[in-house]
Amino acid sequence: MSISEETTTVPQAPPPAPASGVDIWDIDPVHSTVQFVVRHAFTRVRGRFGDVWGVLSITGPPERSTGHVEIAAVSIDTGQEGRDARLRGEEFLQAERFPSLVFHSAAVRQIDDERYTVDGDLTIRDITRPVTLEVRYLGRTRDPAGLSRASLRVRAEIDREDYGPSWNVMLQEGGSLLVGKTVHVELEVQAVRRRG
Repeated sequence: MSISEETTTVPQAPPPAPASGVDIWDIDPVHSTVQFVVRHAFTRVRGRFGDVWGVLSITGPPERSTGHVEIAAVSIDTGQEGRDARLRGEEFLQAERFPSLVFHSAAVRQIDDERYTVDGDLTIRDITRPVTLEVRYLGRTRDPAGLSRASLRVRAEIDREDYGPSWNVMLQEGGSLLVGKTVHVELEVQAVRRRG
């Protein structure tokens, strides 16, 4: 499942409380992607989530900025429908009961003009765990419609067993697990500055 500009209505994250000196940026779901990689046997399986949305509240001191991001669990896509159905199901994401994966930031630390680390809480199903994101600011521009756009690249590593879906088997040769515990996640984000 993916977002279509013409047919899909994208749910909006809760709007942040208004505050003086805060710029509100809405994540553009049409031009943002969430990809992940996990080891399977001795190779890697790549996948993506097609639907992502959220709100970034940016202040002058970056340390006071916040972010709220949601990802539709049902939009997982690894290119194999049988596997995707299983990932959406009761063994893993339980997408019918828990429709969104949710990240909410708690602290921002600036490393240099382009790089930041963001600590926050990631909720998958009904389990919330702390996670740290590596964020790179890629630049800002104005699009043909006159909207200000900012681009970010976000990376994180997640231990999938922290969130309950711990299914696995031991390989007969090599003595390792069939599915890796670590999930490497990368987001390419475009955010649009909210007018007014």
